[in-house]
Amino acid sequence: MTASRARILVVDDDLSMRQFLEILLTREGYTVATAPSAEVALQHCETSWPELVLTDLNMPGMSGLDLLGELKTRAARRGEDIEVVMVTAYATAESAIEALKRGARDYVRKPFNNDELKLIIRRALEQHTLEQENLRLKTEVQDQLHFGHLIGSSPPMQAVYDMVRRVKDTPINCLVVGESGTGKELVARAIHDSGLRRGGFVAVNCGAIPENLVESELFGHVRGAFSGAARDKEGLVAAADRGTLFLDEVNSLPLSAQVKLLRVLQERVIERVGDLSPRPVDIRVVNATNKDLEEEIRAGRFREDLYYRLNEVAIQLPPLRDRGDDIHELARFFLQKYAEQYGSRATGFTNECVRAMLSFYWPGNVRQLENRVKKAVIMSDRALLNADDLGIQASDKRHIAPLDEATEDFKKGYIRDALQLNNWNKAQTARDLGVDPRTIFRYIEKMDD
Repeated sequence: MTASRARILVVDDDLSMRQFLEILLTREGYTVATAPSAEVALQHCETSWPELVLTDLNMPGMSGLDLLGELKTRAARRGEDIEVVMVTAYATAESAIEALKRGARDYVRKPFNNDELKLIIRRALEQHTLEQENLRLKTEVQDQLHFGHLIGSSPPMQAVYDMVRRVKDTPINCLVVGESGTGKELVARAIHDSGLRRGGFVAVNCGAIPENLVESELFGHVRGAFSGAARDKEGLVAAADRGTLFLDEVNSLPLSAQVKLLRVLQERVIERVGDLSPRPVDIRVVNATNKDLEEEIRAGRFREDLYYRLNEVAIQLPPLRDRGDDIHELARFFLQKYAEQYGSRATGFTNECVRAMLSFYWPGNVRQLENRVKKAVIMSDRALLNADDLGIQASDKRHIAPLDEATEDFKKGYIRDALQLNNWNKAQTARDLGVDPRTIFRYIEKMDD
């Protein structure tokens, strides 16, 4: 809104003064409202937020200074600002200083010169417009570089940020697609944290829940619904009411749970296991998968009708190898994070290491990069980490291994890194990775080959 069309609220217990100021400022092109007291002014602000409040200092009930403080508090909650100009016939140096300390833009004494008052208001609004524009530009630049906990300014990530901005304030369900380790949960959190939904963010790893417990975990149950159900339990879907439910590996849901989830999305109600009384629920669902859900549908493992409910908007996360200089930026972020955490003297990477990072294929994506940098920070005594510290080599041409070979190499390297971080404690490593200890022994044998 331009300064000339700004909304001004005049607050004064003197009716004739309110009427005079309303006429004076309306002729200047402002949209003017009036209030006879601070209390009425605050009620007005609940439905129509002004850019500037012109208020008397001494009024019955709440004073102009108290109104000023409350307006600034509410503005902070809204993430906005508001200009306040004080007007009074009982001006003292102390009251003027106090008003300015509490955030007033200026102070005018009665009787005032009309031209002087108009100039003060015009300058206050121009300054307000300038500050809001600076804040907008600053926020826009920050968003381009870091959207929430997402890091990177490459064109592929700019496309992701743009999608997040478009959907964050809508109730639309999103499907986040990308290779393992690309940061799908971070995208879901960015959508939730930057949006308008005020409920919680509930993350569910669908593949980690035993099939016989999926419905109870997601939708809850009532006492006696099945053997072992000793008391009522609210499910994870209910915990996300008015918020965001993030379903990772959504392709892992059994068909019975898919049917119940579809009902939640269609009817906006939830039924606990053993409970015939549906409850209303308001959720936005963000799903993630590294599988081709259309192929899962053709194989009969995923419901087509649920797919279209979940995939109202798709967000494609790029693999790390396609993100250019984001690789170096992410590596610097992880280095600083773990150097501070573990008291390391590491401060950066050699040029050869940077070249190696940029040419490496990174089959495990950001998760693999973080793991390699963390290990290097802990294990190396160097200030500048080299390619050997990260277990990679510089190359003029990126090596593209066959998919099966790349996957197997990644698993071996990932397990090796986890074993080293756990001082080769195989049982602890198996617990950290969520696998059977026999899997660790099998891969140790492969490492020796």
